[in-house]
Amino acid sequence: MSDFPRWKYALVVLAMLFGILYALPNAFTPLSAVQVTATNQGAAPVDDALRQKVADALSKAHVVATDVEVQGDHLLATFANADLQKSGADTISALLGDSYTVAFKLQSTVPGWLTAIHANSMPLGLDLQGGVHFLMQVDQSGVLDKLENSYADDIRSQLRDKNIRYESVSRSTVAGQGIVVVLRSSADRSSAADLIAGNSPDLAVTDGPSTGDRYMLYAAIKPTKLRDLSLGTIKQNLATLRNRINALGVSEPLIQQQGEDHIVVELAGVQDPAGAKKLIGATATLEYRPGIGYPGDPRAVEAAQSGSIPPDANLYYYAGTHAPVLVGKRAIVTGDQLVDASSGVDPTNGTPSVNVTLNASGAAKMQEFTNANVGKPMAVLLINTVYETSTVNGKEVRTPKTTTEVINDAQIQSPFGKVFSTNGLGSPKEASDLALLLKSGALAAPMDIVEQYVIGPSLGQQNIKKGFDSVMLGLLLVLVCAAIYYKLFGLVADIALFFNLLILVAVMSMIGVTLTMPGIAGIVLTLGMAIDANVLICERVREELRNGSTPHAAIHAGYDKAWATILDANVTHLIAALALMTMGTGAIRGFGVTLGIGILTSMFTSVVMTHAFTALIHGRRKLKTLSV
Repeated sequence: MSDFPRWKYALVVLAMLFGILYALPNAFTPLSAVQVTATNQGAAPVDDALRQKVADALSKAHVVATDVEVQGDHLLATFANADLQKSGADTISALLGDSYTVAFKLQSTVPGWLTAIHANSMPLGLDLQGGVHFLMQVDQSGVLDKLENSYADDIRSQLRDKNIRYESVSRSTVAGQGIVVVLRSSADRSSAADLIAGNSPDLAVTDGPSTGDRYMLYAAIKPTKLRDLSLGTIKQNLATLRNRINALGVSEPLIQQQGEDHIVVELAGVQDPAGAKKLIGATATLEYRPGIGYPGDPRAVEAAQSGSIPPDANLYYYAGTHAPVLVGKRAIVTGDQLVDASSGVDPTNGTPSVNVTLNASGAAKMQEFTNANVGKPMAVLLINTVYETSTVNGKEVRTPKTTTEVINDAQIQSPFGKVFSTNGLGSPKEASDLALLLKSGALAAPMDIVEQYVIGPSLGQQNIKKGFDSVMLGLLLVLVCAAIYYKLFGLVADIALFFNLLILVAVMSMIGVTLTMPGIAGIVLTLGMAIDANVLICERVREELRNGSTPHAAIHAGYDKAWATILDANVTHLIAALALMTMGTGAIRGFGVTLGIGILTSMFTSVVMTHAFTALIHGRRKLKTLSV
């Protein structure tokens, strides 16, 4: 008689129901869709009038939409395929402009009764639905340069305030020395060291060599501060990229750190890498600084010709005319103090402009400066970083090049603070692009795209078909071999193996694992490994029968004695899967996640579920032999 407990029967039934219900949503193919959301407060609301406007534009452009409907605060247009989706997105973007976000999306077709119990299909990875992949390297040297320059300016001010005589304060060309302060006497050096250490706790101050009346002092940024700076730079760049990609309008993007100084960005559904690359890799930002004269001022012309620039100024050139302009060194407000920006047209002269909103600290600084400098010029600088490629000793070397140009240098007519506009942009498109970059925030450090590739939607569909075929072929071969070799016990193992696939897919769907090609490989491998446990059980049952055990005793001993071996084998596989999950990234981690879940589900189905089926078939029968 069977000694299989009833609670295990109930557990097996619940597992089977769970597998069927939560794997079922993956059978419903999603639709290619475009989602429209208002991004500016001044934009027209997303309502039936906007829906009709979009529908008419699509019809006029001969782009056939399956449906166009308003869903809450956004508009959704669905299409029969990815080509129509791309054409529809282009048409809608041209119609609505930059006041709305137009995003690619895969619209789920899962019935409401399944979503009500939180049963959803697995999201597809980039290799299955198409899109662009970028691997970006963060150049943190620019952040260090900016910080050391800031410390150097502070040290000069502190020394002047305390009347400590110094010859120069400059950044060292030797790595690790940071800022070099040259003083006139040993007493001045000692006073300066105490002053810097007291006011700048993040600087490590050490004495340098002395020659004659030149006494050197080194002030280097401490390692703990450098580590914090590095982590903060990566975090700010990640946050900025998320803001920019949200503005770009991409559904379910992947943005994550890889290693110490790399960031991976995957944009599913995007087929225009040039546009995406221009936005997410751009480092354009604005700085507002005191102006010294007007563009082409004689002092600026003389400085440009002679190379002798006043110590409190920088020499830049005006955008378009390339006239030299002298600009103060200290920024009034920088790009990271902007909270919002939108493009528009200046009502006074009709030129493209960017309307800027500052945060509280930026607004206070701008208000203070403009109150004290009415009638004086203020320059607006556009700062951008690009990478130049050159070949050195046969190797490709990419070096960052920062360009700074003055886009506006006009007199302050009246004080202003939080909200104002900046004009001087070349075209409405330039104003729109700059507003988008400013609105999404400034990058803490420039980034260089070191790897990129595009996967077309047709290739993604081909990958899905091949992946599905490989799973079905692998499953079929294992089912046939098990049924032929182990007969009835093989058929029982086949049923358990089928439910193992369902439960594996159900678990992955429930926890939101993104399905990729490596994930499909993990599923195929799991199916092959899952039958191993049944092979061990069947062989143990056959051995017990050869040793003279009764059929019921052989079944009991087979499951009991094979368990230790099954556990050992699966634990070693699980350790390998955990290593892949914790230490791997990208495709390797995806493979490890699928493999780990598959090992756990196969241990349940191969042992508990097959034992339940075997007990149900043979438990109450008098047996002379077993079909194994």
